Amino acid sequence: MTGGQTLADRQAAFLRSVLDECAPMPDGWGNSQSVGMSVYRGNYRSALVGALENTFERTARYVGEGPFKQVAAHHAIAHPPSGWTIEEAGAGFDATCAQLFAKNPEVAELAWLEWAMLQVSNAPDTQPFGAAEFGATTADFGDEDWMGLRLEFQPCVAAREVQANLSGLWNALDEGADGERPAPLLDQSKGCIVSREGERPVFQMVASEAAYALSAMQNGAAYGEMIMQIAGDSADADAIQQAAVAAGTMLGDWLNEGVILGVSA
Repeated sequence: MTGGQTLADRQAAFLRSVLDECAPMPDGWGNSQSVGMSVYRGNYRSALVGALENTFERTARYVGEGPFKQVAAHHAIAHPPSGWTIEEAGAGFDATCAQLFAKNPEVAELAWLEWAMLQVSNAPDTQPFGAAEFGATTADFGDEDWMGLRLEFQPCVAAREVQANLSGLWNALDEGADGERPAPLLDQSKGCIVSREGERPVFQMVASEAAYALSAMQNGAAYGEMIMQIAGDSADADAIQQAAVAAGTMLGDWLNEGVILGVSA
């Protein structure tokens, strides 16, 4: 090792040089290594951009090849993958799109959907907790049990509020589709829930409150807390009752769609 540098120091210097052309070369490197690094750096970035093109096929078709390569290169340099597979280069790509396509929010939301679909597709196989099993488990629940009910969801299920017409864009941007593209944005925001149906990743557009509710319970909120979230601050008894009905409908939908794996109270 040169100059007291550890292997970790030299590896860190090498990575900095790969990611930043202005970073100093590792100690002891000369012109020949510098030329080799330029080739390696180009190959590395091309590989990352290629991985992003494969992961975000619809996003790439939507914005066009040139703009996509530019935003992909920016993301590859600013956010190099930290895991073992090059596929992980896509993590946070929707945030990069939100920054660079600030006037077109549908781009970031489309990228978010493609990444969420990939994560769900790669999630481990699970056994859904069916409606009959749920009914048997909760048959003797009292009010306190229901208010404290918590749900376990499929791995990598994702939900968020969106402005983009994701259903229309998804179909129009399918490989081989030649139809006219729909309006990119919805008249009003909706929710999008990404899950898995058997081995197939799927998504559905829902009311915004359904996406918020699923996210809240996915992050540990109890059923009673979800009801109060739907009802809103300073809700009266009628509003809470209506929220409870809405929450029950959502719960039934999640059971029917197979996204719930278990319950606890």
